[in-house]
Amino acid sequence: MKAVILAGGKGTRLRPYTTVIPKPLVPIGDQAILEILFENLRHYGIREVVLCVNHLAELIKAYFGDGKKYGLKIEYSVEDRPLSTVAPLKLINNLPDNFLVMNGDLLTELNFREFFDHHRNSGSLLTVGTFRRSVNIDFGVIEIDEDVNKAVGFIEKPIYDFDVSMGVYAFNRDILKYVPENQAFGFDNLMTTLLAVNEPINIFKYKGYWLDIGRPADYEQACKDVDKLRIAKRHAPVEVELDKVALVRQPIRAA
Repeated sequence: MKAVILAGGKGTRLRPYTTVIPKPLVPIGDQAILEILFENLRHYGIREVVLCVNHLAELIKAYFGDGKKYGLKIEYSVEDRPLSTVAPLKLINNLPDNFLVMNGDLLTELNFREFFDHHRNSGSLLTVGTFRRSVNIDFGVIEIDEDVNKAVGFIEKPIYDFDVSMGVYAFNRDILKYVPENQAFGFDNLMTTLLAVNEPINIFKYKGYWLDIGRPADYEQACKDVDKLRIAKRHAPVEVELDKVALVRQPIRAA
């Protein structure tokens, strides 16, 4: 199992926390965001990671090094310009047939091994981890009949549920044929492309803890939840067949 961690974004939505340090190094408790993710990945048998980096890449490389202190082998794929979330994969050599891809600002209790096996058993080129999220609308919503320009319904401050991407994916290497060379290409572009050609997209619905640290409020919540995020400190490691596991590190999604 191999995982690519996307860690190249500037983290603009998380300012002022990212004003002077890159998002992967923002502390959660006494550890950087990525250090918690590393521990959880290793817990599920992942030993190799590829970090895709761009913004403040040298600082990230200096901090994490070769990964020995985390029990991992860390390699780096450096973008010379922003390529969004999917195009950086084209820069990585020797990708296995199937591998994990994830954002570097991810905090979750997801069983990465179970997720990866679900993907392989599906035979799909892409598996997307999804989470049901409720969105509060702080206004009264008026339903309008556009033909007569009259109100036909009213809902006071409704709550809508959506299935959103967790920022955790499993890719089959053949998916790269849909990714153009030498230009920015994100997950949104990939989804649109696959849907247009009727390429099946596998879904893994997750109901446990998940937090995408995109805003200061999310960061503050993560600091409160830090203990529940350290899976490796609460459970014995998962035994896996290491020759079937591959992890590729890639940069955090651009904000």
